[in-house]
Amino acid sequence: MIKRRLQIASASLLGAFALSACAGGNDLPNADVAASQVTTIGVNSYLWRASLEAVSFAPLLQADSAGGVIVTDWYANPQNPGERVKLTISILDQDLRADALRVAASRQVNQGGNWVDAPVQAATVQKLEDIILTKARALRRQAIAS
Repeated sequence: MIKRRLQIASASLLGAFALSACAGGNDLPNADVAASQVTTIGVNSYLWRASLEAVSFAPLLQADSAGGVIVTDWYANPQNPGERVKLTISILDQDLRADALRVAASRQVNQGGNWVDAPVQAATVQKLEDIILTKARALRRQAIAS
């Protein structure tokens, strides 16, 4: 019984030494890159911060960082008070990717004192998505540089 235990202990030690020798030759440099997946708040923090900055002109109704949803209240540009918009931004993934972002916009125009729904041009939503993604990538680059 003692002889068997000594054999097992010897084999374990030899195996440990053999494996430790393998680790010594792995001198690969560590990449100093900011992760594209930063999730301390539940969603990608670069997309979250960029989204908040992009809609900072409008008052917020809801900002849920765990669920990745930002909803603005109605906003009317002072230079065009007869039109107002409301935005909903959803961050769908923890990675910094274009398909992790969805923007929805509602638009209303004032007709005779009543707000009436009006169509939103698809290019408007696409432009806002591009602004958010560009800003998120810039925030990631800043994190890499520092």
